[in-house]
Amino acid sequence: MTRPFKILGVQQIAIGGPSKEKLRTLWVDMLGLEITGNFVSERENVDEDITAMGKGPFKVEVDLMQPLDPEKKPAVHATPLNHIGLWVDNLPVAVEWLTASGVRFAPGGIRKGAAGYDITFMHPKANDEFPIAGEGVLIELVQAPQEVIDAFAKLAG
Repeated sequence: MTRPFKILGVQQIAIGGPSKEKLRTLWVDMLGLEITGNFVSERENVDEDITAMGKGPFKVEVDLMQPLDPEKKPAVHATPLNHIGLWVDNLPVAVEWLTASGVRFAPGGIRKGAAGYDITFMHPKANDEFPIAGEGVLIELVQAPQEVIDAFAKLAG
């Protein structure tokens, strides 16, 4: 099977909880990750601190998320490991090929994510029309910027 795109590495790990305070205590105070931003979205029912480890193209985000309203969906805190983000070298081509191959995507299509990159989500559950999905895991595909693509190309030799 020839794939017209490459998954380059982990871009982010998103962790949800009822309150970001406890998450910050562990990830920032105890483990030393740096808070690099904050993202709030009514539509996505999320208030998240964006933290990071590593540098340059090898930086990995750890997003610490709490719901704006714990009674509303999406419930970013209901699954502690909310989603994992993967760098992809050509997001539109990946989505087109994966969709044609039977992968189910969550509603919303390609859009700007919290960190400013184009993103889309593979649905955690398959259905009859799209029999391939994340098997319980929400997977975010993130368009890699050119510096990440170049760094991974150097590693590949």
